[in-house]
Amino acid sequence: METLRERKKQRTRDALLRAAVELFTTRGYERTTVDDIAEAVDVSQRTFFRYFAGKEEAALALQELAVARFVEAVRERPAQEAPLEALRQAVLEGWDNINDVIEAVVPVELYLRMYRVIESTPVLLAAHLRRNEEVEDSLARVLAEREGVDVDTDLRPRLTVAVFGGVMRVTERQWSTGEDFSIDAMRALTIAYLEQVGPALTENWRTR
Repeated sequence: METLRERKKQRTRDALLRAAVELFTTRGYERTTVDDIAEAVDVSQRTFFRYFAGKEEAALALQELAVARFVEAVRERPAQEAPLEALRQAVLEGWDNINDVIEAVVPVELYLRMYRVIESTPVLLAAHLRRNEEVEDSLARVLAEREGVDVDTDLRPRLTVAVFGGVMRVTERQWSTGEDFSIDAMRALTIAYLEQVGPALTENWRTR
């Protein structure tokens, strides 16, 4: 059972994260300092560093929450689903249930706005892409375990995850720069792009 001390620590972390995201999305990442975030919550800079290694970690923390749930969702998909279908269903489930994951910390609208900050801030985008590589490794291992293959000798888990990750990256970019910045728009784009994977890889593009 969670203790009072643990609940207090979680509330402080959530408050710092909420303040950070609000400042990043209104003032800008580069123009926001750790002192600004700490001051917004009325705590010391030292307290901030108890919870986050720096601004970058705070800026990516919401994505970390969503990604962790996504990896777990892949692990929980029915065993009879093909690997790519398990990834597809897990990511769609993630967008369907994003409120359950994010709303305890910040409004989902703020979470969505943070995506644009990440995409438009080179240092954050680079960190986001580095983190994606680590997630792809984790997903490949999950798929290998599901399918009973060796991830180090069987190329299929990593290839499947690489294709899926590439599709999701294109989808994120299109969504974050488009006019409709809603969850429904992201879900629709995800479905449309993933449905094109097979035809794009196997069909002849030179149609008459």
